[in-house]
Amino acid sequence: MAKVTKVKAGEKEEKEEKKGLVAAGASKIKGGTSGFMQFIKEQNIVGLAVGLVLGTHAGALVNSLVNNVFMPPIGLLLGSTEGLKGWAVPLGDTGAVLALGAFLNDLINFIILAFVIYLVIKLLKLDVKK
Repeated sequence: MAKVTKVKAGEKEEKEEKKGLVAAGASKIKGGTSGFMQFIKEQNIVGLAVGLVLGTHAGALVNSLVNNVFMPPIGLLLGSTEGLKGWAVPLGDTGAVLALGAFLNDLINFIILAFVIYLVIKLLKLDVKK
């Protein structure tokens, strides 16, 4: 019976040693992740990610606004079903075309998107320096 208790005591010591190693490893990981979390908080990475997602979707929304709301009436005035995109100037007999309408369409998209971003920044008062 004495041998059995020695084996059990040895197993108990071995288990405690493994627990200590696991705890030490976990504290090292926690230390590493806390530094990472501090970096994320200090550099405002979450805000950057949110801004990127919202900016991408705002761009798609403005694109839809221009293509589906503004361009059809302009196309009606120009006699084109494509709006400004259909406005092009042929360059001689080469078949090359100067697509001024596509450029103006993209310019309108840019101006509206810049204005929307400006309004969001003003409404949320993000332009105030601390």
